[in-house]
Amino acid sequence: MIKPAIPLTICTSLAVISCSQAGKEKAAPNIVFILADDLGYGDLSCYGQQKFQTPNIDRLAQQGMLFRNHYAGCTVSAPSRSSLMTGLHTGHTPIRGNKEIHPEGQWPLPSESFTIAEMLKTKGYATGAFGKWGLGFIDTEGDPNAQGFDEFFGFNCQRLAHNYYPYYLWHNNEKILLEENNGKAKGIYSPDVIHEAAIKFIEENSKKPFFLFYPTILPHAELFAKEEYMQAFRGKFNPERSYEGTDEGPGYKQGAYGSQPEPRAAFAAMVTQLDDYVRDIVTRLEELGLEKNTIIIFSSDNGPHLEGGADPDYFNSNGGLRGYKRDLYEGGIRTPFIVKWPERIKTGSSTDHIPAFCDIMQTLAEITGAEIPCETDGISFLSTLTGNASEQKQHDYLYWEFHEEGGKAAVLKGDWKAIKTGINSTGEKKIELYNLRNDPGENNNLADSFPEIITDMETIMEEAHMSSEIFPFVSESAEKK
Repeated sequence: MIKPAIPLTICTSLAVISCSQAGKEKAAPNIVFILADDLGYGDLSCYGQQKFQTPNIDRLAQQGMLFRNHYAGCTVSAPSRSSLMTGLHTGHTPIRGNKEIHPEGQWPLPSESFTIAEMLKTKGYATGAFGKWGLGFIDTEGDPNAQGFDEFFGFNCQRLAHNYYPYYLWHNNEKILLEENNGKAKGIYSPDVIHEAAIKFIEENSKKPFFLFYPTILPHAELFAKEEYMQAFRGKFNPERSYEGTDEGPGYKQGAYGSQPEPRAAFAAMVTQLDDYVRDIVTRLEELGLEKNTIIIFSSDNGPHLEGGADPDYFNSNGGLRGYKRDLYEGGIRTPFIVKWPERIKTGSSTDHIPAFCDIMQTLAEITGAEIPCETDGISFLSTLTGNASEQKQHDYLYWEFHEEGGKAAVLKGDWKAIKTGINSTGEKKIELYNLRNDPGENNNLADSFPEIITDMETIMEEAHMSSEIFPFVSESAEKK
């Protein structure tokens, strides 16, 4: 029996449907996440910086959404990044401190961790990380290639990432020697090489969806910038306070900070260099016709540092907030957060919504339709991004713990913020309480006036902390568990 011919109009319709479906598959947005290192809440001109300007990062905010109340995962690098990658706060995420291993690198994310990169790979994304990793050395279970990244280029070890003219970088499991930096030479500025590799990743994956994780080392100490950037700021911030660092012998280019006679100029120069890198990324996306289908996220891993000659008070780097890196006061954990997504996010918008790093995974899962096969602590803020604030779910509380300086924990619940210190010490444990609505600078400790709130906050601290053999937290909650 001869089958009737399919009408041309139906064939045409089927072809249109097929093309439409292919278009939908291609329409999965590219994702670029730029993570600065130790950049404070007030270090961008769109967040109030007055000493220098960051026009390219500001433009992201002008074309997208600026978050006024965003929180990093922790107050130092490794646990903050672990929270970002796993969608878990620091009471649950596997890496809760900057614990080193030998010969180099930090304690590895365990193999059972499920990362943002692994999640996006299930939706066909090419994944690349370019910059500083710090979550597991080469060929360990925390190796970025073992945690969902197709390509890694940069510093595996956070300690070695202190130095801007290193002897080598890593490309996946291959050590790339930078002979121009042998001895005391400063021939290759490592952020430039990493930046070029990131741009190449965009170019090589322009025909499919990609996730570019760009955890730059800028502007972490040491305070070294290229001469052309130094020239723009030299003499503008006098009197400079020279920093005497390590320029030879043990520790040189092995994590110790080099000397810097002009640390203020160097800091402004480094942030300006980062701003230009952002310009380059946006420009290349535009040239490749990818800008409209790319989400760009910009943030920092924690508050401003006091290392290598840095002078955050001079620059108001914490934006008037109390504290710095290693503090659980607002200045240590509240960071810039900007998202640009053309045609989905209203240009020039801003929000008071309160997200944290643990929310990134859930948000990207909702955007891409990816599944997360494990529990997280995050809540998607896609509703906020797309202007549906009335539908936005909120956290009951946010929690942080920090394993240095005697051990600290903090809870943010509504307007109230509690900070407990001395957790790992044998001495007295202290707790502070602040009302951020009335006292955003955390100047007035109300712990003695609201004992019932203190009781609630301590209960949350006990419930939010899951014990860890690798990162012990000697608190009442840990002892009970």
